[in-house]
Amino acid sequence: MTTWLSAGIIFTFASILFILLKWGNLRCVGVTPVKTFTFIAILFTSGLDVGLIMFPLTEFGGYADVGASPEYAFSNPLAIEFGYWGFLIWAFYFLTCFYFCVIEPKVKFFEIPMIKWLNNIVIIGTCAFTAHLLLTNLPWYLPEMGNGETIIPTFYLIVFAAIAVSVYSSTRLIYVRYLSLGSTGLFIALIAILWFGAFAKQNGLGEFASTFGLIGNYFTNLDKFVFPLNDYHEFYLYWWFAWSIMIGQFTSRFVGSLKTWQVLAAMLIFPSLPIAIWFTVLYYYHLHQIDTSGFYNIAMVFVGITFVINSLDSLVRLYTDNLGLTVSKLGKVKYIALNIVALSALTLLFKFNFLEIQWIGALVIGIFFSCLSYILIKKLKEVKQINTVL
Repeated sequence: MTTWLSAGIIFTFASILFILLKWGNLRCVGVTPVKTFTFIAILFTSGLDVGLIMFPLTEFGGYADVGASPEYAFSNPLAIEFGYWGFLIWAFYFLTCFYFCVIEPKVKFFEIPMIKWLNNIVIIGTCAFTAHLLLTNLPWYLPEMGNGETIIPTFYLIVFAAIAVSVYSSTRLIYVRYLSLGSTGLFIALIAILWFGAFAKQNGLGEFASTFGLIGNYFTNLDKFVFPLNDYHEFYLYWWFAWSIMIGQFTSRFVGSLKTWQVLAAMLIFPSLPIAIWFTVLYYYHLHQIDTSGFYNIAMVFVGITFVINSLDSLVRLYTDNLGLTVSKLGKVKYIALNIVALSALTLLFKFNFLEIQWIGALVIGIFFSCLSYILIKKLKEVKQINTVL
């Protein structure tokens, strides 16, 4: 699996370099172009994931334990956490965004029936994994409901309710829009609340700035984050590959006449800024052992659930449209029942280790290589005709 992942990473960055050299000044225009500020907002919301809220506080301690994990000794836990979530991994999304905006209309690889089915398997599997992440992290954040380790029936009920709300929300596009705006607002409010709780004191800005500065170590050691540091980093990288096609399909629609290099810069920088601020606040809580039990944990769980709903409703709408399993075709009741049962069952398969996100990421890498082969064999002429500057 590590060799396959490394091959996928080499392919990804080699492809990005080729794109920049050949089409760096090409103006990219999506099917629904929006203004640059709106595109930046869409980039931010597209990357919202429950793990962004619930993983860091559970992971900082592991990154700090260099005795158990000496591979982390080169940096600090905040820089490592940021490296697992920010900046460089967004290059994966740039590659797919550019492909779906510029190349796919000429190639139509994802309209091949088998590829369309494989793509939808990726989407459905990633949906279920998102729900699984919420399920596995609830005991840590809500220990008062159990013993802090065991997943109890209440947690299953919470995740089931999140899936049900997501599926219902996907029945109308207006719900998807409201949830996207709402989850963004809630995340900003959550950052503000925890920031105030940590830094609303004398020299609070100085404390924040000095903590934030620790992220700089990520950039001085950027090369170390390209290939997997260990099995856990490998899990993360496969996870980003699993997301990459979906994120690319979604964001490519909204590119509004930006040059290729500007799209790359926007995708690397703008989503990383709020992630860096959020992780800095959480790391300060971890570093100074500030208690988050009670209100703070409940707030994070609430926002995390909102992120799950926000992610799932868009993805459910995407795969049901692709498969023709729409509300108009099935009827609202059958549509809701089918998707709730399917996602709940797949979530349980992840919970009991019958499925792994690494498999889905590996499938995506296979799709990447298949797409390149298809272009070289059948569509090279069409790709060569893409103008260098528009």
